Amino acid sequence: MQTAYRVPRRDAEAEIEVKRSVFRCTLARVEDEAQARALVERLRKQHWDARHHCSAFVLGPPPVPVERSSDDGEPAGTAGAPMLEVLRGAGGDLPLSDAVAVVTRWFGGTLLGAGGLVRAYSDAVRAGLEAAGTRERRLRTELLLEVSHADAGRVEGDLRARGVDVLDAAYGAAVTLTLGVDPAGLDRLEATVAELTSGSVTPVRGEDRWVDA
Repeated sequence: MQTAYRVPRRDAEAEIEVKRSVFRCTLARVEDEAQARALVERLRKQHWDARHHCSAFVLGPPPVPVERSSDDGEPAGTAGAPMLEVLRGAGGDLPLSDAVAVVTRWFGGTLLGAGGLVRAYSDAVRAGLEAAGTRERRLRTELLLEVSHADAGRVEGDLRARGVDVLDAAYGAAVTLTLGVDPAGLDRLEATVAELTSGSVTPVRGEDRWVDA
């Protein structure tokens, strides 16, 4: 089971020029297909003078993300598919997802041929990815701890010192700490909690969710 993948660290733009044709890549993090398509339409209206607005996006956690691409009038297979391939390989040790790349092209008067277009669109997306950077997104199981106000600061500090993700701290009659735990490490963390609280706190398992590292 895949428990981590990469997402764009920030939205970014990058531009390359090939034989006077300008290829501007807009790369963004998106949550769903509607957001991805909305970005394409926004850029189409913003850059109305450009000839093509080719796109590719990958959405959702692996192993079965949603993938789409569009050549937007370029010869079939010369834009959207190569852009998608770059996104697929951009995560390094982990797959990249929740990302859309739109390459807006202003024609410079010189035909680039199929190979030239593939290289240009691919290079534009690589430049966009370099500008955006990536960060890790991890699957975490919530573990809820109810501790006294007197102990909350010490317990939270000890957990953070051991590299545990403390996702939230809610203050009421007691303090409820929400921890984010690698599903494979639940038993180990429960033992750590027992050690830190002398067995006085019983963790309650919550839902699974994806969180940014």
